[in-house]
Amino acid sequence: MTSKFAAITGTAALALTGLAFAVPAEAQYREKITHDPGKCAAGKGPAVMVAITDIKESKGTIRIQSYRATKADWLEKGRWIYRMEAPAKAGTMRFCMPLPAAGHYGIAVRHDLDGDGETDIFGDGGAMSNNPSINIFNLGKPSYKKVGFDVANGVESISIRMRYR
Repeated sequence: MTSKFAAITGTAALALTGLAFAVPAEAQYREKITHDPGKCAAGKGPAVMVAITDIKESKGTIRIQSYRATKADWLEKGRWIYRMEAPAKAGTMRFCMPLPAAGHYGIAVRHDLDGDGETDIFGDGGAMSNNPSINIFNLGKPSYKKVGFDVANGVESISIRMRYR
């Protein structure tokens, strides 16, 4: 009976260990982080240094989010990986966006001019990696194929241009 009990206990422990390993993959979604330029230092990564240009005004909030550039994840609710927010500064702002692993990613940026946390399509600005056109036909959601870029184990650099209505 003791060996049978040990076998059952061991099997249960292995099952629980498997559950513990499943959690980190899900935990890679929806994590709010602060800007840490050190994560884009030489020899670090995977990460992307994002230069956001043409920011209209020094008011409101800039929000930058990383996504996996896949049909299942790109701009889908709750499927962002990391999010950073900072007070907006006119001109250009730079953010180091760490990434969980080498892979294919997309970056979305929003300038919430009045800082109310809600999207105002007539005032707020928006932008995405690779600067795809945003128009009435794609309703501000270009394909993941247009925004995706590859990141290896180092640090990539991209530039994203803000657009306002």
